[in-house]
Amino acid sequence: MKPFAYVRATDLTEAIAAHGARPGSRYLGGGTNLVDLMKLGVEAPDTVVDLRGLPLGSVEEDAAGGLRVGAGVRGSDLARHPLVRTRYPALSQALLAGASAQLRNVATTGGNLLQRTRCPSFQDVAKPCNKREPGTGCGARDGVHRDHAVLGHSAQCIATHPSDMAVALAALDAAVELLGPNGARTVPATAFHRLPGDHPERDTVVEPGEIVTAVTLPAERAGLPSRYRKARDRASYAFALASVAVVLDIAEGRVRHVALAFGGLAHRPWRATIAEERLLGAEPTERAVREAVGAELDRAEPLRDNAFKVPLARNLACDVLNSLARDARS
Repeated sequence: MKPFAYVRATDLTEAIAAHGARPGSRYLGGGTNLVDLMKLGVEAPDTVVDLRGLPLGSVEEDAAGGLRVGAGVRGSDLARHPLVRTRYPALSQALLAGASAQLRNVATTGGNLLQRTRCPSFQDVAKPCNKREPGTGCGARDGVHRDHAVLGHSAQCIATHPSDMAVALAALDAAVELLGPNGARTVPATAFHRLPGDHPERDTVVEPGEIVTAVTLPAERAGLPSRYRKARDRASYAFALASVAVVLDIAEGRVRHVALAFGGLAHRPWRATIAEERLLGAEPTERAVREAVGAELDRAEPLRDNAFKVPLARNLACDVLNSLARDARS
């Protein structure tokens, strides 16, 4: 491992100054992804700025009934928080579906959002990868890509984003708070991660030196029926082949609010806006659900080995939507 400078920040101002918006600096939260990538040689920072001493570890209720989750809150603590379990159950379910219990005890909310893809070409420095080293090519496109993207990919990159939590946040209309050299700003969770385009090395809209300080969950979504479901190769400790987070509110037999986000299919959590538009105001029959989800997934462009993801995602989404609709009728 390359030698690096280490700074244990005592406040946010010190952390931002130590980072200095330099490409060779990295922030350290739980370290469950960054340290692994340093061991593999994928990451080789000049400076590591440790954020673990900062006051970012609380979950606070706002006056309207929403929640503000500090970026340092551990995954296991957030999943078990009583207000998350009762008001935003899809978020709790997504967190518990991700990683192992040991990792959830260490991994942070901010780090979860910022984790890098598990594409084997990205993690193997002997293989070409435009995400790791722009301009070198994509070793996965003609290689092993069973787990890769079917939506929103580009000629430059076909990697998927690995987070379960981020999929639930996208469906719940959460927002991400950032603080950096140019001040504070807030970004919708649906706009936080990028599609690859010509710059797959940029996973998010985070600017150099910015710190994720918190995630906010809106009061408007609190208490609405929501659910997260994940398909994977084994029952635990595996990334999603496809996953889905759904928020579905039905009044007088018709859809009053619906949000549907897919995981495991794209470079970012994929908000299914076409399906949502078709379902909003409609009677949520099984046929209406199947046609709406089908219209969304008609946009898919599967590769040689991952066409199975399209029916897998369709079945997951239809099953979750139909189960929430049945719950509303009963």
